[in-house]
Amino acid sequence: MGEQETQANRWAALTGGEQGARYAARFDALAESGADVHGEAHFCEELLSPGSRVLDAGCGAGRVAIRLAELGHTCVGIDADASMLTEARRRAPRMTWLQADLADIEGLGMAPDFDMAVAAGNVVPLLAPGTEPAAVAGPAALLRPGGLLVAGFGLDAAHLPLPEAPVSLADYDAWCADAGLVPVSRHATWDGDDYTGGGYAVSVHRRA
Repeated sequence: MGEQETQANRWAALTGGEQGARYAARFDALAESGADVHGEAHFCEELLSPGSRVLDAGCGAGRVAIRLAELGHTCVGIDADASMLTEARRRAPRMTWLQADLADIEGLGMAPDFDMAVAAGNVVPLLAPGTEPAAVAGPAALLRPGGLLVAGFGLDAAHLPLPEAPVSLADYDAWCADAGLVPVSRHATWDGDDYTGGGYAVSVHRRA
């Protein structure tokens, strides 16, 4: 979800870049059933000051960014999947939604003044192979000093729509370090449980 379809990212390979409406409808159904579909946004909200600027990197249909905007933050969503952005724009037409490759985010000309960049929904393991370091460095470069990068993704097949995990926590931490980020905390869920191992992790890093 965070790469242009021409880069043959894993998300596009799985979906053909035409699953926006179906993806959004799945979460609508979960919400109607009473499920909490805003765990990522509420996790981020706990880390933010009122009225923060948030970059939703790999925003999909906008679920996280829209909820954070409802909570009073200014959000910008970026994704490479046009069908996802169609849904995001339909749901929140006044918000800023940009189609872009996270590995080439500098081309958007945005100022490095975001308080947080969040990559939820398995964005990192679904990037195009080989572009992951640049796709981490791009959002990191848009953070103000002290800004946070928050990413949650699966580490095994049980937590991914893939036969095996293409990204390890060691890989991710190395890319963050190369991008000038230092680790803050790691959790097993978006509820904030401590990470002690397992197939899913939410990582928080800070721009030094």
